[in-house]
Amino acid sequence: MSDDASISDLVRGVHRRYPTGVTVVTVADNEGKPHGLAVNAFSSVSLEPPLVLVAVNATSATYPWLFATDYIAVNIVAQSQPEVVATFAKSGGDKFAGIGWKPGVTGSPVLTGTTGHFELKVTHRVTAYTHTLFIGEVVSVAYSDTPAMIYLGGKLFFSGDLTPAI
Repeated sequence: MSDDASISDLVRGVHRRYPTGVTVVTVADNEGKPHGLAVNAFSSVSLEPPLVLVAVNATSATYPWLFATDYIAVNIVAQSQPEVVATFAKSGGDKFAGIGWKPGVTGSPVLTGTTGHFELKVTHRVTAYTHTLFIGEVVSVAYSDTPAMIYLGGKLFFSGDLTPAI
């Protein structure tokens, strides 16, 4: 640890050593147009009732659409979808061009080929400085046996290559 490193740099360094899954959070606007972004700040909150959360930076172009709606989808990116991650990690442009998707039961865009997805009714929006925690009750869910993408140290990894520790 360097004496001149800021606490933010140190926190970032620890986060880069902690593997996470990769999600694409999606929403449809009032006219049904899809919007979305890549998010790795995703977590289960509760099983009874089934709640999950995602944290989204307020500067994201997708943020206003997420904040204004009652329904969102969290798509768990499969290890075979690095191009999906690259597309949704960028700001601007038509992120859904060339990406397979369909409206889910809530109308939120559900990506095809993913490891799974959750459709949520947003129950809480908690402002936390630069981000908002969107907490939602799961109203629809599906999954496949396809391994998920893993994010670690700024790189993408195949979870199917992980060796069990026990």
